[in-house]
Amino acid sequence: MRVERREREEASILHADLDSFYASVEQRDDPALRGRPVLVGGGVVLAASYEAKARGVRSPMPGHEARRLCPDAVVVRPRFDAYMEASREVFDIFHDTTPVVEGISVDEAFLDVGGLGRVSGSPQDIATTIRRRVRDEVGLPITVGGARSKFLAKVASAVGKPDGLLIVAPGTELSFLHPLPVRRLWGVGPVTEAKLHDAGVETVGDIAALGQRALCSLLGPGAGRHLFALSLAQDPRRVETGKRRHSIGSQRALGRRPKSGADLEATIVAIVERLGKRLRTAERVCRTVVLRLRFDDFTRATRSRTLPEPTDRTDIVMATARGLLAEAMPTIRDSGCTLLGLSLTNLDPRDSIQLTLPFDTDRAAGSVSSGPGVGVRLDTTMDLLRERFGRDSVTRAVLIGRDHGDDAPMLPD
Repeated sequence: MRVERREREEASILHADLDSFYASVEQRDDPALRGRPVLVGGGVVLAASYEAKARGVRSPMPGHEARRLCPDAVVVRPRFDAYMEASREVFDIFHDTTPVVEGISVDEAFLDVGGLGRVSGSPQDIATTIRRRVRDEVGLPITVGGARSKFLAKVASAVGKPDGLLIVAPGTELSFLHPLPVRRLWGVGPVTEAKLHDAGVETVGDIAALGQRALCSLLGPGAGRHLFALSLAQDPRRVETGKRRHSIGSQRALGRRPKSGADLEATIVAIVERLGKRLRTAERVCRTVVLRLRFDDFTRATRSRTLPEPTDRTDIVMATARGLLAEAMPTIRDSGCTLLGLSLTNLDPRDSIQLTLPFDTDRAAGSVSSGPGVGVRLDTTMDLLRERFGRDSVTRAVLIGRDHGDDAPMLPD
Protein backbone atom coordinates (compact mmCIF):
# COMPACT_ATOMS: atom_id res chain seq x y z
CA MET A 1 0.00 0.00 0.00
CA ARG A 2 1.35 3.42 -0.94
CA VAL A 3 1.41 5.96 1.87
CA GLU A 4 1.17 9.58 0.76
CA ARG A 5 3.40 11.96 2.69
CA ARG A 6 1.33 14.86 4.00
CA GLU A 7 2.46 18.32 3.01
CA ARG A 8 3.50 20.52 5.90
CA GLU A 9 1.05 23.18 6.99
CA GLU A 10 3.81 25.52 8.19
CA ALA A 11 7.16 26.68 6.82
CA SER A 12 8.77 24.63 9.60
CA ILE A 13 12.04 23.64 7.94
CA LEU A 14 14.75 26.22 8.67
CA HIS A 15 18.12 26.61 7.02
CA ALA A 16 20.55 28.51 9.23
CA ASP A 17 23.77 29.74 7.61
CA LEU A 18 26.50 31.78 9.28
CA ASP A 19 27.55 34.80 7.21
CA SER A 20 31.15 34.83 5.86
CA PHE A 21 31.94 32.54 8.77
CA TYR A 22 35.74 32.65 8.99
CA ALA A 23 35.92 36.37 8.26
CA SER A 24 33.13 37.11 10.75
CA VAL A 25 35.03 35.26 13.50
CA GLU A 26 38.11 37.36 12.73
CA GLN A 27 36.11 40.59 12.87
CA ARG A 28 34.45 39.47 16.10
CA ASP A 29 37.78 38.74 17.79
CA ASP A 30 39.63 41.84 16.50
CA PRO A 31 37.55 45.03 16.71
CA ALA A 32 40.06 46.80 14.45
CA LEU A 33 38.88 44.61 11.56
CA ARG A 34 35.20 45.51 11.85
CA GLY A 35 33.86 47.40 8.88
CA ARG A 36 37.02 46.69 6.89
CA PRO A 37 37.56 44.27 3.99
CA VAL A 38 39.07 41.08 5.43
CA LEU A 39 40.56 38.14 3.56
CA VAL A 40 41.22 34.87 5.40
CA GLY A 41 44.15 33.08 3.74
CA GLY A 42 46.90 34.63 1.64
CA GLY A 43 47.72 32.25 -1.20
CA VAL A 44 44.08 31.35 -1.77
CA VAL A 45 41.13 33.21 -0.25
CA LEU A 46 39.35 30.85 2.14
CA ALA A 47 36.79 33.48 3.16
CA ALA A 48 36.08 37.13 2.50
CA SER A 49 34.11 39.60 4.59
CA TYR A 50 31.12 41.28 3.00
CA GLU A 51 33.17 44.46 2.66
CA ALA A 52 35.59 42.52 0.44
CA LYS A 53 32.79 40.70 -1.40
CA ALA A 54 31.37 44.09 -2.37
CA ARG A 55 34.60 44.63 -4.35
CA GLY A 56 34.17 41.37 -6.25
CA VAL A 57 36.30 39.09 -4.05
CA ARG A 58 35.10 35.49 -3.83
CA SER A 59 36.45 32.25 -2.44
CA PRO A 60 38.40 30.27 -3.52
CA MET A 61 40.11 33.09 -5.44
CA PRO A 62 43.89 33.42 -5.81
CA GLY A 63 45.21 35.88 -3.26
CA HIS A 64 46.95 38.10 -5.81
CA GLU A 65 43.72 38.48 -7.77
CA ALA A 66 41.77 39.32 -4.61
CA ARG A 67 44.33 41.95 -3.59
CA ARG A 68 44.15 43.52 -7.04
CA LEU A 69 40.39 43.89 -6.66
CA CYS A 70 40.67 45.05 -3.07
CA PRO A 71 44.15 46.54 -2.41
CA ASP A 72 43.22 47.83 1.06
CA ALA A 73 42.07 44.40 2.30
CA VAL A 74 43.51 43.05 5.53
CA VAL A 75 44.84 39.52 5.05
CA VAL A 76 44.80 37.24 8.11
CA ARG A 77 45.98 33.69 8.62
CA PRO A 78 43.20 31.16 9.28
CA ARG A 79 42.63 30.10 12.89
CA PHE A 80 40.77 26.83 12.52
CA ASP A 81 40.61 26.12 16.25
CA ALA A 82 38.70 29.39 16.75
CA TYR A 83 36.31 28.54 13.94
CA MET A 84 35.60 25.08 15.32
CA GLU A 85 34.92 26.49 18.79
CA ALA A 86 32.48 29.03 17.32
CA SER A 87 30.81 26.28 15.30
CA ARG A 88 30.32 24.11 18.38
CA GLU A 89 28.72 27.02 20.24
CA VAL A 90 26.33 27.72 17.36
CA PHE A 91 25.36 24.05 17.02
CA ASP A 92 24.68 23.93 20.77
CA ILE A 93 22.07 26.63 20.15
CA PHE A 94 20.61 24.64 17.24
CA HIS A 95 20.29 21.50 19.38
CA ASP A 96 18.84 23.54 22.23
CA THR A 97 16.14 24.71 19.81
CA THR A 98 15.08 21.35 18.34
CA PRO A 99 16.30 17.74 18.48
CA VAL A 100 16.00 17.47 14.68
CA VAL A 101 19.18 19.09 13.35
CA GLU A 102 20.99 18.05 10.17
CA GLY A 103 24.44 19.60 9.95
CA ILE A 104 25.58 20.39 6.41
CA SER A 105 28.92 21.93 7.29
CA VAL A 106 30.48 23.69 10.26
CA ASP A 107 28.59 26.89 9.42
CA GLU A 108 25.16 25.72 8.24
CA ALA A 109 22.40 23.31 9.19
CA PHE A 110 18.78 22.38 8.56
CA LEU A 111 16.42 22.40 11.55
CA ASP A 112 12.94 20.89 11.67
CA VAL A 113 10.88 23.01 14.08
CA GLY A 114 7.51 21.42 13.27
CA GLY A 115 5.32 20.78 16.29
CA LEU A 116 7.09 23.36 18.51
CA GLY A 117 4.39 26.01 18.23
CA ARG A 118 3.10 25.74 21.80
CA VAL A 119 6.58 25.63 23.27
CA SER A 120 8.59 28.04 21.12
CA GLY A 121 6.17 29.88 18.85
CA SER A 122 5.89 30.02 15.07
CA PRO A 123 8.80 29.21 12.72
CA GLN A 124 9.29 32.98 12.34
CA ASP A 125 9.52 33.35 16.13
CA ILE A 126 11.96 30.43 16.40
CA ALA A 127 14.16 31.77 13.61
CA THR A 128 14.20 35.19 15.28
CA THR A 129 15.27 33.60 18.56
CA ILE A 130 18.05 31.61 16.87
CA ARG A 131 19.46 34.75 15.22
CA ARG A 132 19.31 36.70 18.50
CA ARG A 133 21.00 33.94 20.51
CA VAL A 134 23.78 33.42 17.95
CA ARG A 135 24.42 37.18 17.90
CA ASP A 136 24.29 37.59 21.71
CA GLU A 137 25.95 34.33 22.83
CA VAL A 138 28.48 33.72 20.04
CA GLY A 139 28.86 37.20 18.58
CA LEU A 140 28.27 36.23 14.94
CA PRO A 141 25.74 37.18 12.26
CA ILE A 142 23.57 34.39 10.87
CA THR A 143 20.92 34.25 8.18
CA VAL A 144 17.90 31.96 8.52
CA GLY A 145 15.56 30.92 5.75
CA GLY A 146 12.38 28.94 6.26
CA ALA A 147 9.97 27.02 4.04
CA ARG A 148 8.03 23.77 3.78
CA SER A 149 10.97 22.02 2.05
CA LYS A 150 14.73 21.83 2.54
CA PHE A 151 15.47 23.11 -0.94
CA LEU A 152 13.32 26.19 -0.59
CA ALA A 153 14.58 26.92 2.94
CA LYS A 154 18.13 26.98 1.59
CA VAL A 155 17.12 29.26 -1.29
CA ALA A 156 15.41 31.55 1.21
CA SER A 157 18.52 31.85 3.36
CA ALA A 158 20.63 32.64 0.29
CA VAL A 159 18.19 35.36 -0.80
CA GLY A 160 18.00 36.70 2.75
CA LYS A 161 21.76 37.24 3.15
CA PRO A 162 23.54 38.91 4.77
CA ASP A 163 22.36 38.77 8.38
CA GLY A 164 18.72 38.34 7.45
CA LEU A 165 15.57 36.32 8.01
CA LEU A 166 13.25 35.18 5.24
CA ILE A 167 10.33 32.79 5.69
CA VAL A 168 8.51 31.63 2.55
CA ALA A 169 4.88 31.42 3.63
CA PRO A 170 2.89 28.34 2.57
CA GLY A 171 1.10 28.96 -0.70
CA THR A 172 3.61 31.61 -1.86
CA GLU A 173 6.39 29.20 -2.89
CA LEU A 174 6.09 29.59 -6.65
CA SER A 175 5.61 33.36 -6.58
CA PHE A 176 8.83 33.55 -4.54
CA LEU A 177 10.79 31.02 -6.57
CA HIS A 178 9.89 31.69 -10.20
CA PRO A 179 11.40 35.20 -10.57
CA LEU A 180 14.80 33.99 -9.29
CA PRO A 181 17.69 33.28 -11.68
CA VAL A 182 18.24 29.64 -12.64
CA ARG A 183 21.55 29.48 -10.74
CA ARG A 184 19.54 29.43 -7.50
CA LEU A 185 18.57 25.81 -8.19
CA TRP A 186 20.70 22.98 -6.81
CA GLY A 187 22.53 21.39 -9.69
CA VAL A 188 22.84 24.50 -11.86
CA GLY A 189 26.52 25.32 -12.26
CA PRO A 190 28.19 27.49 -14.90
CA VAL A 191 27.92 24.86 -17.66
CA THR A 192 24.23 24.13 -17.08
CA GLU A 193 23.49 27.84 -16.68
CA ALA A 194 25.13 28.54 -20.05
CA LYS A 195 23.07 25.79 -21.74
CA LEU A 196 19.88 27.18 -20.28
CA HIS A 197 20.84 30.74 -21.26
CA ASP A 198 21.46 29.64 -24.85
CA ALA A 199 17.95 28.15 -24.85
CA GLY A 200 16.47 31.41 -23.60
CA VAL A 201 15.88 30.13 -20.08
CA GLU A 202 16.87 32.76 -17.50
CA THR A 203 14.59 32.30 -14.49
CA VAL A 204 13.23 29.40 -12.48
CA GLY A 205 9.83 30.24 -13.89
CA ASP A 206 11.23 29.78 -17.40
CA ILE A 207 12.30 26.25 -16.43
CA ALA A 208 8.80 25.43 -15.19
CA ALA A 209 7.29 26.86 -18.39
CA LEU A 210 9.70 24.91 -20.60
CA GLY A 211 8.37 21.61 -19.30
CA GLN A 212 10.03 18.39 -18.22
CA ARG A 213 10.24 16.77 -21.66
CA ALA A 214 12.03 19.73 -23.27
CA LEU A 215 14.28 20.11 -20.24
CA CYS A 216 15.30 16.44 -20.38
CA SER A 217 16.06 16.81 -24.08
CA LEU A 218 18.26 19.81 -23.34
CA LEU A 219 20.10 18.59 -20.21
CA GLY A 220 19.57 14.83 -20.09
CA PRO A 221 16.88 12.85 -18.27
CA GLY A 222 18.37 12.92 -14.77
CA ALA A 223 19.18 16.63 -14.65
CA GLY A 224 15.98 17.51 -16.50
CA ARG A 225 13.68 15.71 -14.06
CA HIS A 226 15.60 17.05 -11.07
CA LEU A 227 15.50 20.70 -12.12
CA PHE A 228 11.89 20.56 -13.28
CA ALA A 229 10.82 19.19 -9.87
CA LEU A 230 12.73 21.94 -8.08
CA SER A 231 11.20 24.59 -10.34
CA LEU A 232 7.82 23.48 -8.95
CA ALA A 233 9.20 23.59 -5.37
CA GLN A 234 8.94 19.81 -5.08
CA ASP A 235 11.43 18.38 -2.58
CA PRO A 236 10.15 15.59 -0.30
CA ARG A 237 13.37 15.08 1.67
CA ARG A 238 13.20 15.20 5.44
CA VAL A 239 15.65 16.76 7.86
CA GLU A 240 17.83 13.84 8.95
CA THR A 241 19.76 13.60 12.20
CA GLY A 242 22.89 11.49 12.61
CA LYS A 243 23.44 11.35 8.87
CA ARG A 244 26.90 10.06 7.99
CA ARG A 245 29.01 11.18 5.08
CA HIS A 246 29.08 9.13 1.89
CA SER A 247 32.65 10.31 1.29
CA ILE A 248 35.44 12.26 2.93
CA GLY A 249 38.00 14.35 1.13
CA SER A 250 40.54 17.11 1.25
CA GLN A 251 42.11 19.38 -1.33
CA ARG A 252 44.94 21.88 -1.63
CA ALA A 253 45.05 24.97 -3.82
CA LEU A 254 48.53 25.08 -5.35
CA GLY A 255 48.62 28.50 -7.00
CA ARG A 256 49.72 29.14 -10.56
CA ARG A 257 53.46 28.77 -10.13
CA PRO A 258 55.01 25.69 -11.77
CA LYS A 259 54.98 22.58 -9.58
CA SER A 260 57.54 19.82 -9.71
CA GLY A 261 56.64 16.15 -9.47
CA ALA A 262 58.12 16.18 -5.97
CA ASP A 263 55.80 19.04 -4.95
CA LEU A 264 52.74 17.15 -6.14
CA GLU A 265 53.94 13.91 -4.54
CA ALA A 266 54.39 15.65 -1.18
CA THR A 267 50.94 17.21 -1.43
CA ILE A 268 49.33 13.82 -2.07
CA VAL A 269 51.22 12.26 0.84
CA ALA A 270 50.09 15.03 3.21
CA ILE A 271 46.46 14.66 2.14
CA VAL A 272 46.46 10.86 2.44
CA GLU A 273 48.03 10.97 5.92
CA ARG A 274 45.19 13.15 7.19
CA LEU A 275 42.41 11.27 5.42
CA GLY A 276 43.68 7.94 6.74
CA LYS A 277 43.53 9.28 10.28
CA ARG A 278 40.00 10.57 9.70
CA LEU A 279 38.87 7.17 8.42
CA ARG A 280 40.21 5.34 11.45
CA THR A 281 38.86 7.92 13.91
CA ALA A 282 35.40 7.55 12.34
CA GLU A 283 35.79 3.72 12.36
CA ARG A 284 35.04 3.53 8.65
CA VAL A 285 36.60 1.95 5.57
CA CYS A 286 36.62 3.10 1.95
CA ARG A 287 36.27 1.20 -1.31
CA THR A 288 37.12 3.89 -3.88
CA VAL A 289 39.86 6.53 -4.15
CA VAL A 290 39.17 9.59 -6.34
CA LEU A 291 41.82 12.06 -7.50
CA ARG A 292 40.58 15.55 -8.39
CA LEU A 293 42.59 18.06 -10.42
CA ARG A 294 42.11 21.65 -11.56
CA PHE A 295 44.34 23.07 -14.30
CA ASP A 296 45.65 26.50 -15.25
CA ASP A 297 42.78 27.05 -17.69
CA PHE A 298 40.28 26.27 -14.87
CA THR A 299 39.20 22.98 -16.43
CA ARG A 300 38.89 20.02 -14.09
CA ALA A 301 39.50 16.29 -14.25
CA THR A 302 38.94 13.29 -12.00
CA ARG A 303 40.45 9.82 -11.90
CA SER A 304 39.28 7.01 -9.65
CA ARG A 305 40.12 3.47 -8.69
CA THR A 306 38.06 0.93 -6.76
CA LEU A 307 40.03 -1.22 -4.33
CA PRO A 308 39.79 -5.03 -4.26
CA GLU A 309 38.96 -4.83 -0.54
CA PRO A 310 37.61 -1.99 1.64
CA THR A 311 40.35 -0.52 3.81
CA ASP A 312 41.29 2.16 6.31
CA ARG A 313 45.03 1.63 5.86
CA THR A 314 47.15 4.61 4.93
CA ASP A 315 49.68 2.62 2.90
CA ILE A 316 47.06 1.12 0.60
CA VAL A 317 45.29 4.45 0.02
CA MET A 318 48.71 6.05 -0.51
CA ALA A 319 49.76 3.54 -3.17
CA THR A 320 46.44 3.97 -4.97
CA ALA A 321 46.63 7.78 -4.88
CA ARG A 322 50.20 7.75 -6.15
CA GLY A 323 49.15 5.49 -9.02
CA LEU A 324 46.34 7.87 -10.00
CA LEU A 325 48.71 10.84 -9.84
CA ALA A 326 51.25 9.03 -12.05
CA GLU A 327 48.51 8.40 -14.63
CA ALA A 328 47.60 12.09 -14.62
CA MET A 329 51.16 13.45 -14.86
CA PRO A 330 51.21 13.80 -18.70
CA THR A 331 48.13 16.02 -18.51
CA ILE A 332 49.55 17.98 -15.58
CA ARG A 333 52.80 18.65 -17.47
CA ASP A 334 50.83 19.93 -20.45
CA SER A 335 48.21 22.00 -18.61
CA GLY A 336 49.67 22.82 -15.19
CA CYS A 337 47.89 22.08 -11.92
CA THR A 338 46.37 24.68 -9.59
CA LEU A 339 44.40 22.39 -7.27
CA LEU A 340 44.88 18.80 -6.15
CA GLY A 341 42.35 16.92 -4.08
CA LEU A 342 41.53 13.40 -2.96
CA SER A 343 38.21 11.83 -1.97
CA LEU A 344 37.61 8.47 -0.30
CA THR A 345 34.16 7.21 -1.25
CA ASN A 346 31.88 4.19 -0.87
CA LEU A 347 32.34 4.29 2.89
CA ASP A 348 31.16 1.55 5.22
CA PRO A 349 31.33 1.08 9.00
CA ARG A 350 34.54 -0.75 9.83
CA ASP A 351 32.83 -3.31 12.05
CA SER A 352 30.45 -4.36 9.24
CA ILE A 353 33.33 -5.42 6.95
CA GLN A 354 35.76 -8.28 7.45
CA LEU A 355 39.11 -6.97 6.29
CA THR A 356 41.09 -9.76 4.66
CA LEU A 357 43.97 -8.28 2.73
CA PRO A 358 46.16 -10.92 1.04
CA PHE A 359 49.91 -10.76 1.17
CA ASP A 360 50.42 -9.68 -2.45
CA THR A 361 48.00 -6.75 -2.07
CA ASP A 362 49.90 -5.65 1.00
CA ARG A 363 53.23 -5.73 -0.82
CA ALA A 364 51.82 -3.97 -3.89
CA ALA A 365 50.61 -1.14 -1.66
CA GLY A 366 54.19 -0.42 -0.66
CA SER A 367 53.81 -1.44 2.96
CA VAL A 368 56.95 -1.83 5.04
CA SER A 369 55.39 -4.90 6.59
CA SER A 370 55.83 -8.57 5.85
CA GLY A 371 52.11 -9.15 6.37
CA PRO A 372 48.88 -7.20 6.65
CA GLY A 373 48.91 -6.87 10.41
CA VAL A 374 52.09 -4.79 10.59
CA GLY A 375 50.65 -2.05 8.38
CA VAL A 376 47.63 -1.79 10.65
CA ARG A 377 49.83 -1.60 13.77
CA LEU A 378 51.99 1.09 12.15
CA ASP A 379 48.91 3.26 11.42
CA THR A 380 47.66 2.82 14.98
CA THR A 381 51.05 3.68 16.50
CA MET A 382 51.45 6.81 14.37
CA ASP A 383 47.91 7.94 15.24
CA LEU A 384 48.61 7.59 18.96
CA LEU A 385 51.93 9.46 18.74
CA ARG A 386 50.36 12.33 16.83
CA GLU A 387 47.49 12.60 19.31
CA ARG A 388 49.96 12.82 22.19
CA PHE A 389 52.76 14.94 20.71
CA GLY A 390 51.09 16.88 17.89
CA ARG A 391 50.10 16.29 14.28
CA ASP A 392 53.57 16.89 12.84
CA SER A 393 55.53 15.07 15.56
CA VAL A 394 55.72 11.96 13.36
CA THR A 395 55.86 12.53 9.64
CA ARG A 396 57.15 11.04 6.43
CA ALA A 397 60.53 12.04 5.06
CA VAL A 398 59.01 13.62 1.95
CA LEU A 399 57.09 16.08 4.15
CA ILE A 400 60.02 17.29 6.26
CA GLY A 401 60.45 21.04 5.79
CA ARG A 402 57.21 21.43 3.85
CA ASP A 403 54.17 23.30 5.15
CA HIS A 404 50.91 21.92 3.81
CA GLY A 405 48.70 23.99 6.10
CA ASP A 406 45.82 22.94 8.27
CA ASP A 407 42.67 21.18 7.17
CA ALA A 408 39.56 23.32 7.16
CA PRO A 409 37.22 22.53 10.08
CA MET A 410 34.41 20.11 9.35
CA LEU A 411 31.63 18.18 11.01
CA PRO A 412 32.47 14.75 12.44
CA ASP A 413 32.77 12.03 9.79
